[in-house]
Amino acid sequence: MPTIYKAPAPKTKTSMKALAYFAVNPDGVRFETQEEKEDVVLFLRQHPIVNVPWILIAIIMVLAPTVLFPFIFSFLPIAGALPVGYMIVGTVFWYVATFGFILGNFLYWFFNIYIVTNERVVDIDFLYLLYKRFSQAELTKIQDLSYASGGVLATIFDYGNVTIETAGEAPNLEFEKVPHPQKVVETIRSVAGLGNK
Repeated sequence: MPTIYKAPAPKTKTSMKALAYFAVNPDGVRFETQEEKEDVVLFLRQHPIVNVPWILIAIIMVLAPTVLFPFIFSFLPIAGALPVGYMIVGTVFWYVATFGFILGNFLYWFFNIYIVTNERVVDIDFLYLLYKRFSQAELTKIQDLSYASGGVLATIFDYGNVTIETAGEAPNLEFEKVPHPQKVVETIRSVAGLGNK
């Protein structure tokens, strides 16, 4: 006998790793204004490839006191006149500044997150160490979705910007450099019930 009705499969929750940048139906993800019956459908961060430039700069900064500075100082007559204590203090300050540069860039990537729930779209931006901006738009207010992906790296690694245009006073949101922008748009469309608008 043929099956007349088949119940839809329940949405399975997936465990999310600490440095995840694309998670569908993640388990254990909560944010500060999340309502009791609100489920996270999609969790996003910028694609990890956007970290490569600051990581390369950080590597140069770490190697500079031992490789680059002695080379530069060998051409300056003042290098031999500097006391050893000044060189040590200067090197310590250099590494403290390097650590601050690395920590700041990592925190910017880690805490700038985009969340799609069954009720709204949320953009949490971490700016500086003590400032956070929280923007949201209800799914019912979304009028248009689009994505743009341009450049060699964006094409190879499949990342781009997703623009969410809303009606009324709700802010337009932009998910910057997120992985799989086409899948993100399709997911938001299906959750919001926009069909093929």
